Amino acid sequence: MSLSVQIMDAMKTAMKAKDTVALEALRAIKSEILLAQTSGGNAELSAEDEIKLLQKLVKQRKDSANVYNEQGRADLADPELAQVVVIEQFLPAQLSEEEVEVIVAKIIAEGGFSGMAAMGQVMGMVSKELAGKADGKTISTIVKKLLV
Repeated sequence: MSLSVQIMDAMKTAMKAKDTVALEALRAIKSEILLAQTSGGNAELSAEDEIKLLQKLVKQRKDSANVYNEQGRADLADPELAQVVVIEQFLPAQLSEEEVEVIVAKIIAEGGFSGMAAMGQVMGMVSKELAGKADGKTISTIVKKLLV
């Protein structure tokens, strides 16, 4: 089932339950999907594009929540974090830091990479392998730790 169909079904459920936070998050996803479809010229998004789109939305919400928390506005941060939970339901299960570290170590060992000069190459390979399964920030932190 495509992401668009899943979102529409979830929107119907949220409307019936009068869940405004979920509804707002789902409408944001639907809006981004429509925007991507019309701007890209493609009628359908690939599964990889859908994952990237969802990850972008999660990152936006988390960044907003961090800013609100820094300003002492928990009343604004809480809805953002609630939306993150709703959006993450449509993402593949995320790997733990330990699992990511094992995969990164394997790629570094297989490629014979060492030093920070190889970070770009390692990041490219790891990001491709872990697309949608791990946050880019987590991957970057682990790659830096293992390459030093």
